[in-house]
Amino acid sequence: MQGLQGLRQAAPAAALAPAAPRTRLNAAGGSSSRQQQQRQQRQQQQRGARLAVLAVAAPEALQAKKRPAFPFTRLAGQEDMKLALLLNVVDSSIGGVLIMGDRGTGKSVAVRSLVDLLPMIDVVQDDPFNSSPTDPKLMGPEALARYAKGERLPATQMRTPLVELPLGATEDRICGTIDIEKALTEGIKAYEPGLLARANRGILYVDEVNLLDDGLVDVVLDSAAGGTNTVEREGISIVHPAKFIMIGSGNPAEGELRPQLLDRFGLSVNVETLMDVAQRTQMVMDRIAYENSAEAFADQVAPDQEALRQKLQAARDLLPRVQVPRDLKLKISELCSFLDIDGVRGDITTNKAVKAFCAYEGRTQATKEDLERIAPLVLNHRMRKDPLDPIDGGTKVRIALRRLLNPEAVKAEEEAKKKAAEEAKKAAAEGGDRAGKKAGAWGGLPGRR
Repeated sequence: MQGLQGLRQAAPAAALAPAAPRTRLNAAGGSSSRQQQQRQQRQQQQRGARLAVLAVAAPEALQAKKRPAFPFTRLAGQEDMKLALLLNVVDSSIGGVLIMGDRGTGKSVAVRSLVDLLPMIDVVQDDPFNSSPTDPKLMGPEALARYAKGERLPATQMRTPLVELPLGATEDRICGTIDIEKALTEGIKAYEPGLLARANRGILYVDEVNLLDDGLVDVVLDSAAGGTNTVEREGISIVHPAKFIMIGSGNPAEGELRPQLLDRFGLSVNVETLMDVAQRTQMVMDRIAYENSAEAFADQVAPDQEALRQKLQAARDLLPRVQVPRDLKLKISELCSFLDIDGVRGDITTNKAVKAFCAYEGRTQATKEDLERIAPLVLNHRMRKDPLDPIDGGTKVRIALRRLLNPEAVKAEEEAKKKAAEEAKKAAAEGGDRAGKKAGAWGGLPGRR
């Protein structure tokens, strides 16, 4: 019995004996689990901080690795298109360029490659309108209000912007919109800038402009001509500067623009596919090299790009000193009148383009040769079109220019043609039975009269 009691007493003791160590293990496990949780929280915080740093640094890294545009100096052929774009860089008041041509002729590539040639401009820091820190005419509403109070505006530099307008854009996206709810609740004009605000003091490019809604084209061209954009919503009005160069491109096979819209573009160019074998081969080789390594190709042509950039800057500096003689101005107006150009936009734009071309060539005195080079770019899209006329507008402008600038040569050619016609008539009269008959006409059987 004592043995059994001893076993009974020993059993509970044996059963209870391991309980203390198990309790100690649980306590140690709980403390270790709390340490693990704290360690995991610290790791998550550190990971979140690293992600935040990466999120902040990501835009700069992406900007640093942005693929450079195809170099403008390596565009083969298309001299008229390149000249029209460069003249607008020299003088932004010319009114932009309309480029029409078949697909694959380099229209979009030429416009996008113009970015690297644009000058740096001074802007107010973090301003959505690219406001000038010193010129009130180029300031947005907020910057202008701060400037009027005598506040010194923080300035920074940026490349002249190039903004692309997509075909699916709405009027609110282009012009901007007013937050009515915020205006009513807080009593302030909450304006959300659109593409016109971003393009201020830069270039607005519309690809396939002939497919864009005519109402949107009217809005854009009105802003480009007036230099301001006005947004009217629910009795609230916002006006901000919108001075930009309008560039449009399209395929004429997909539709034409209205004459009223054509007249709003300063210059117009019709481009065709390169047929010169040497130019075509060079363009293909350059494009393949660019696609293989855009950075290496850009570094290779960097000196040529810099030389052209310096030439454009020199032309902008020289432009105010360029003079157009009075007799040349008279010839410009006479040419527009001879071609039945509606309005005087053609006269004004031709004068500006001639001055810009003269400055681009490094001269201060415009000549007749400058007019001969520039007039087809300015006037070919302003002429009244006849669908049955096989001669394009540029050829008509060149013929008219030749008549006006070199009347003696034209008179000599007309006299030569008249003399040749008289000789042909005399020869026909001397031909006997063949007189008055067309060449190759049947004269009857041989031996018969």
